[in-house]
Order: sequence, then structure tokens, then C-alpha cells
Amino acid sequence: MRVDFSPSQRSRLGIEWEVACVDRRSGELAPAAPELIARIGAAEGYPHVTTELLTNTIEIVSAPHHRVRDAVADLTHLVDRVGAVAEPLGIDLISSGTHPFSQWFQQRVTPGKPRYATLIDRTRWWGRQMMIWGVHVHVAVDDRDKVFPIIDGLLTYLPHFQALSASSPFWAGENTGYASNRALMFQQLPTAGLPPQFTSWRQFEAMVADLTHTGVIEELAELRWDIRPSPRWGTIEVRTFDGISTADEIGALAALTQCLVEHFSRELDAGRAVPRMQPWFVRENKWRAARYGLDAIIIQNAAGHERLVTKDLDQLLPVLEPVAEALGCPAQLAAVRDIVDRGAGYQRQLRIAAANDGSLKAVVSALVRELRDGLPQPQP
Repeated sequence: MRVDFSPSQRSRLGIEWEVACVDRRSGELAPAAPELIARIGAAEGYPHVTTELLTNTIEIVSAPHHRVRDAVADLTHLVDRVGAVAEPLGIDLISSGTHPFSQWFQQRVTPGKPRYATLIDRTRWWGRQMMIWGVHVHVAVDDRDKVFPIIDGLLTYLPHFQALSASSPFWAGENTGYASNRALMFQQLPTAGLPPQFTSWRQFEAMVADLTHTGVIEELAELRWDIRPSPRWGTIEVRTFDGISTADEIGALAALTQCLVEHFSRELDAGRAVPRMQPWFVRENKWRAARYGLDAIIIQNAAGHERLVTKDLDQLLPVLEPVAEALGCPAQLAAVRDIVDRGAGYQRQLRIAAANDGSLKAVVSALVRELRDGLPQPQP
């Protein structure tokens, strides 16, 4: 089965930000997305806002840009617009990998979307559990044959993406003990989780043909891998990130993604190999980052060397600095260190709960302030 990869401008990026609606009084999730989008009005082209699987969720989508700061500006403008419409309705906005205490069985699936109805009908209980939110970053690739080597390279940094963005320590009112419970929840869907590690585009096309023939998928968008090719746009899409509560942190992780894709593309142009790890190491790294977050000791390479993820970032960021200069995102890449210094989202949520006698409503209030003010909450 032929799968065409659209031409695209190298390293241009787009960002998708999933934002949840919560009731201002209770902090519970609210099914307000359809009304908010109706009040804002349908948009032509990009940037825009759209619905997602559940009626409590709005997805904010940037236009394609060459510079991270321009894509983030799109997101900031739109989230401010949604917030202005939501405010008089008593609705606040948050972005986190999971909601700290709302219950999955109380959430409504967005009506009128056959793709969502099919997903729920097929996956039943697990599909209804998908009370989760994330950030997706697309980065354009100039040659189809580079796609899977670059994905292999990105998979070696999947634990870094996950640890830096982890923001789902709570689920349905419980402390899970995981930095990213979302990562393990989402992979329960039959076409989600880690991607196969293909060695050629033809292998990918053969797999798509098999899955289409057997009715596993009807369209490529149903392959909900943590990192996937997006042939329609000519991009690689990194979907590893938990929901991120501030635009600056989104900018930092988008810059890290864009710089890594461009770095690996340059390595391939120079005839050098991109790092690749065994699938069992990739899988173990995902679990370690989901469990321990920024305290994870990760497997660095195919030889099995290990290092604390934050120490590995200390080595990686200087390598990427010249790429960041060329792409116009040095400040955004440098902000990755800020996440480590002040704590990732899961660490901030746990601190807020501990400082408020375990109150998860206080955690929601802090998430509201972070998104509204654009600043992570300071340590209590």
C-alpha cells in the first residue's frame, strides 16, 4: 500500500496543545468545550481551536512556523481568547497529563464524530478511561527516507521528553506513585504506545496495508504512537508529552524537539549514523521516565550505559546549542534547564498537595493559575 509523504519545509514546526475545562467552584472537569468553540466561532485554516475526544477538552493548534516563539505566540493568543470566553461562564482552563480527582465515568464523549464513536465502541472500558491530555509537536522532514532513522534517534530521547513534561501523578483522587500515569494509561489503546522501529519506508507501508486490510485502522491518524510519521503534513509528530501548563515550558520542549530533529537530519546529510537502541531498552526507558520522572536513571545507548536523565540533559543541551542558534530558538532551548531547576509539573503538583494537607482541589487551583499567568507556581 503506497503512503505518500508530503513535501514540507525542513524543520518547520507546529504545536497542538490539549486544554481541559474545569468548573471554577468545584475544580471538577466540565463538558464546556462544544459551547466555548461555538462562541468563538469556527476558524478557517491555522491557527485554530477544535474539539477532542471528550467534551471537557479543547485542542489549540498553531499554524506552521519556522521559529518556536511564533508557534507559541499562536497558542498563547488562542488560549487567552478561549479563557476570555470561558470566564463569564464560570469555566477555568488547565493543562495537565491527567485531572487530579475527576472520575472518568462522568465524562462525555464528543458527539457527531464517527472516529471517536468507533474508538469507544472498539476499546470500551479502556477507551472510556482516556481522561488524559498532552502536547504534540510536529517537525517537518525534507526527505521521506530520513523519517525512520530520525524517529529511532528521537526514541533514545523519549525518556527525556517524558520526564520533563510529566504532569500526571494523580488519577481519580489517588497518588499513583508515577510521574506520568498518562503515559501508561494511553498505551492501553491497541494502536497507541511505542512505534515499531522500521528500517525502511516500505516496511511502514506494508504494515499500514496489513492493518487496513484486517480492519485495525481505517486511516493513518488511528496510529496513535508516542512518536509517529505524519505523512499528510510531511512531519514527524512527537506525542510523548503530558499536558503542559505553561506556554514557556511548551516552548522549551518544542525547541528541544525541533533541535533534535534538525540535528539528526544534519547527521544523516553528513553520512553519519543516528543512534538507535534495542526496542527492549526503549520500552524500559519509557517505564522508568513514567515512574521516576526527572529522578529516572535511563539507558543511554545500545551498549546499555546508564545515567540520571538530568545529567544526560546536561551533556545534550550544549551539543544542540549551535542548532538552536540556526533555528532561532536558543532562549527556548535554554529554558529546558529551568524545568529541571524549578521542578517538572508532577513535582509541582505533589508539592502543592503536600503543602495543603493533601488537597487536590488546591492542585487544580494551582494549575489554573499556571496556565492563566504563564508561570509555574513557586515552591510553597
